[in-house]
Amino acid sequence: MAERMYSVEEVADLLGLHVRTVRGYIRAGRLEAVRIGKQYRISAAALEALTGGPRPAVGGPGGAPGGGGAGRAEVSSIVQVDGVGRVAADRLATVVLAGVNTGRGGGGAVRVQTVHDEERGRMKIVVLGGVAATAEVLRLIEAVLDGGVLEDGPAGGRKDGDG
Repeated sequence: MAERMYSVEEVADLLGLHVRTVRGYIRAGRLEAVRIGKQYRISAAALEALTGGPRPAVGGPGGAPGGGGAGRAEVSSIVQVDGVGRVAADRLATVVLAGVNTGRGGGGAVRVQTVHDEERGRMKIVVLGGVAATAEVLRLIEAVLDGGVLEDGPAGGRKDGDG
């Protein structure tokens, strides 16, 4: 049947972005959308293309046979961390971005965006890149969360005594 279509607001929520950012991506041509009346609708395929899905072959149906690009996989992950105050969110974003920017190479480039919703005490980390490099970033996030780096006093509220 018909492919799932998302509103600008749904895409913004899924990716942890501001609605204006999503509209900017549409205007700039980074995100393909269909205008229906006064609203945009984004297909699942267009959303996947934005978040690092497979890119269409430029030269023809097979690309370059035997070339290094065959079999390349990309991952898009959204990590949601609840119960995070602004200070802890800033700290986590700094640690993750510093870890990504050390440029270890290997698994390919990784793109990371962080968004903190202070009203809900929620942080989203969007990670786009190669499988190995994304796994490294996810391990880093897990280590930071397990290490208690985010405990910022009264807003924390959750302490595990597994120490």
